[in-house]
Amino acid sequence: MQRIPLIAGNWKMHTSLAEARELATAVVSACKGLSDREVMIAPPFTALATVAEVVRGSQVRLAAQNVCWAEQGAFTGEIAPGMLQELGCSMAIIGHSERRQIFGESDVLINQRLAGAMHFGIIPVLCFGETLAEREAGQTMAVLERQVRLGLSGITVAEPDRLVLAYEPVWAIGTGKTASEQQAQEAHEFVRNLLFAMYEKSIAQQIRILYGGSVNSGNVDALLRQPDIDGALVGGASLKAESFERIIHFLQ
Repeated sequence: MQRIPLIAGNWKMHTSLAEARELATAVVSACKGLSDREVMIAPPFTALATVAEVVRGSQVRLAAQNVCWAEQGAFTGEIAPGMLQELGCSMAIIGHSERRQIFGESDVLINQRLAGAMHFGIIPVLCFGETLAEREAGQTMAVLERQVRLGLSGITVAEPDRLVLAYEPVWAIGTGKTASEQQAQEAHEFVRNLLFAMYEKSIAQQIRILYGGSVNSGNVDALLRQPDIDGALVGGASLKAESFERIIHFLQ
């Protein structure tokens, strides 16, 4: 069964409100008439309301860059799923390497966030990936297996479109270095087989696995031609309307 490609833009800690509105407007325009792929953008929390106004009624999905597991409570600095939904968010990035590496988020915490998001109807984009040291030590697949299994621990998936995974080798994020299409496909195929071991085959076959890590207009076509790569999680290139439009219109 064919999986619908997803192109996701992670704006990270960038854009003023005016810049966010301008960029979101360009993305909406770039998506008009597309029916064979989906597009998601994740602005910073401060710009969610502004971007929500722009994408409302369009084909563009709105996502947050993180989400708490709780409905409400004493969680200073966190954002509840319901708060995001009220703004129009249907998705949230969880476990991004910057959350893991810089802010020390553990697999256990990431699993808690993911479970909470799914419970309240937010579609999580679970990120995972190895560092350069781990790859050079031959630990890539062991790291991916740990992060995926722990991230999805206790998670039941009845509808495959309610979960998205994203393989992001840490050494390729923001460095300009991209995993070759062969390296990326190898990792994606490994994770696909993990999903087959964890879930019913018909479900595992339909869960989308994105590639992230210095994706740009020059390498997106080759990456997305790989059989187990179902889209891209784009960082820096999603901040420029022209480059992100080219990525959205990747050639299959």
